[in-house]
Amino acid sequence: MSDSPNTPDAPAQPAQRTRRDEPRFPDGPKPDPAGSHFERRIRSFQPRRSRVTTAQADALERLWPKWGLDIDGQRNLDLTELFGNDNPVVLEIGFGMGEATAQMAAADPATNILAADVHTPGQGNLLGLADHHGLSNIRVANGDAIILLREMLTPDSLDGLRVYFPDPWPKKRHHKRRLIQEEFLTLAASRLKPGATVHCATDWEPYAEQMLEVLGAHPDFENSQPDGDFAPRPDFRPLTRFEGQGLDKGHVVNDLLFRRVPHDDQR
Repeated sequence: MSDSPNTPDAPAQPAQRTRRDEPRFPDGPKPDPAGSHFERRIRSFQPRRSRVTTAQADALERLWPKWGLDIDGQRNLDLTELFGNDNPVVLEIGFGMGEATAQMAAADPATNILAADVHTPGQGNLLGLADHHGLSNIRVANGDAIILLREMLTPDSLDGLRVYFPDPWPKKRHHKRRLIQEEFLTLAASRLKPGATVHCATDWEPYAEQMLEVLGAHPDFENSQPDGDFAPRPDFRPLTRFEGQGLDKGHVVNDLLFRRVPHDDQR
């Protein structure tokens, strides 16, 4: 947290009141970047409203114009231009507070990470971590990852997809909101290069079983495990604080590693 004046001759500044229709960060992530341009599909995420710390707000104000982008669906992204190089790009959907994302970026600086989420404090936290550790291979995307994939990313543009601990939507009537479904995988496959890895992880066992079933049945993907089962946690995926808390409670964490199979004309 930044230091605040603590001397008698530094009068307190009056709080700035923001109108409801004004964005909290004028040059930062927008509350609804795609607006009404696209149909309202069933959402696989629940927007979370929580307090933005001073450090997170500072990172958003300073770094969003440099390393952030809104998922508005109005343009195709040139990933080489976005990152300033032609290194492989992995899309991470849902990064929480960004600690694991920052660790993976630091461990593999030759891989670019396009990290998408809707949680403003997490966006600020990840930008702050990237800045603090000098991680130039992270870009933070704000908004609906489905619109990002469908409207803004071109075919065969991604070298990998990571979905770690997505909302399990445990109630049966909400299962249709789960992200890992056949329709989503078909869309993702169209943006992944042949051989690209899809890596999912969850501590909700019924969702893990559904992921394994849906991915295993999809013609565009093949399981990296010869027995067609879950994969051991790979060394490159850090053990997160959230995951550690779940393990302490007896939760079972399952990883799934699948490959994008070549197109018919590339076999």
